[in-house]
Parts: sequence; structure tokens; C-alpha cells
Amino acid sequence: MAIKENHDREYTFSEREFNKLRKIANDHTGIIVTDDKYDMYYARLVKRIRTLGLPGFSDYVKYLDAHMDSEFTPFIDSITTNLTSFFRESHHFDVMKSTIIPELCTRADTAQGIKVWSAGCSTGEEPYTVAITLLEGLEGVRSAPRASILASDIDTTVLAKASKGVYEIARVEGLEKSIKKRWFFKGKGSNSGYVRVSPELHKIIEFRQVNLMKDWPIRNRFHIIFCRNVVIYFDKPTKVKLLNRYADQLVDGGYLILGHSESIQGISDRFETIGKTVYKKIK
Repeated sequence: MAIKENHDREYTFSEREFNKLRKIANDHTGIIVTDDKYDMYYARLVKRIRTLGLPGFSDYVKYLDAHMDSEFTPFIDSITTNLTSFFRESHHFDVMKSTIIPELCTRADTAQGIKVWSAGCSTGEEPYTVAITLLEGLEGVRSAPRASILASDIDTTVLAKASKGVYEIARVEGLEKSIKKRWFFKGKGSNSGYVRVSPELHKIIEFRQVNLMKDWPIRNRFHIIFCRNVVIYFDKPTKVKLLNRYADQLVDGGYLILGHSESIQGISDRFETIGKTVYKKIK
């Protein structure tokens, strides 16, 4: 697909500038930016140009080069796409409750707790859903292990929203009544129209910025890693590297859960399939 430059806009955005910016994104995050993201890059980054008071995109490219330490995070926050919802791809949580949690409760390596990583957590719906599933799945289990969740994303803006745990009420309208009643509190007065997640959920989640392509400031090994609709944006060598790192970060027999359109076939032989895009580490 050829890139069509639009010269009728407020700022000129050349193919050369787009290529420079998407190379920076790829070099630092591993994300493959296709030609069809040209218009999205313009729409997202023009806001940064106005905020910084720069004359145009060529100046922004120079500014980013000169101020990479301070500008990289706003740059990435601007261009990353965050689409999520509570209980998205619900079959994953069904498998967690019916199969994974009961199996983990029988294992010695969960004596210190079940540890889960939500990698690419976006605005928080995924880790809060994981927390609900864990806490409900552990109810009634004798000497049930504790649960803890690391929720990470490269985008600091969505992490800030996630850590607050406050959502428009429309975000939970489709959930079961029992889940809404137990795990969400309706706002009143100036907070009317919003819900806040239960403190019981919030207290078992730690939110942290993590760039999946850099060193991971993580000591724990996990029993479950969610990385849904993230791997799809990487090329094959990057996928191979990332899946190997996930395998190393999982305990023996740990679980990796990917998005509905993602597969490890031809990429990793360190997992076996136990359900739709649910994998168990075998080596």
C-alpha cells in the first residue's frame, strides 16, 4: 500500500517524517507500524505538536531526537491503541475458573500465592477481571493461596486510569448483575454515572510501566501470564524472542493466555495447547 500524503491539512506530514517516527516506535517497542497507520499518526501526534508549540512535524522529529528521554513516553502514549473491556474473550476466564485455578490450588509452588501478570493491561479492565475470577475461583478452597497481580503497560496515561479503577457506568452495563453488585460501587453526586472497583480487587493489583522490548524490572516468576492482542503487532523474530522470555518468566507448568487472533504455532515449542489460545509451559 502506497502512502498518500495529504497536503490540505494544518501541518505537512511527509512520508519521510512518518518513516522516521515509525522507525523510532519499532526500535524501542518492537511494534510493526504499517502504512495504513499514516493518518492515525497524524491525528494523534498533531496534538503533541500543538502542546509543544512546534511549527510542524519535521520540527517534532528533531525535538524527539533531541529530547528522547523526556519525550519518548508522551510519544508512545500518543500512538498506542488501547481497546479493552471487562470479561473480553470470556472463554479465557471460564478456563481459569474451571481448570487453571483448581489445578494451581493443588500445587506446592503456589504456597506463597498465585502470581499473575497482565502484560499490556491498557485501562485496567483485564487485570480487574482477572482479580474477580481469581477471588471467586478461590472461594471455598481450603487453605486457599493468596492471589497477586502485576498489571503493566508501556502507556503511562492508560496506567494512570487503570490504577484509579473508576469507569463510566456504561462500561459495566453488560456484566452479570451479581458481579456488578459485588465488585463495583456506583458513584453519587459529582461521581454519578461512574463506578469504582471494589477495594478488595484493587489491593491485589500492582500497576507498573513495563516496555516488553526492554529489560523487565520483575523478580517474580508467574503462574499465569496474560498477553492478549499484543503479540500480533510484532514481527516473527520479535514474537519468538518474546514468547521465550514469557516461558522463562513462568513457573514450570505455568499458563500463557494470548488473544483470539494470536497463535504460537511455528513460533514456540515450549508450550502445549489446553484451550483456545490458552497454553501451558512444558519446557
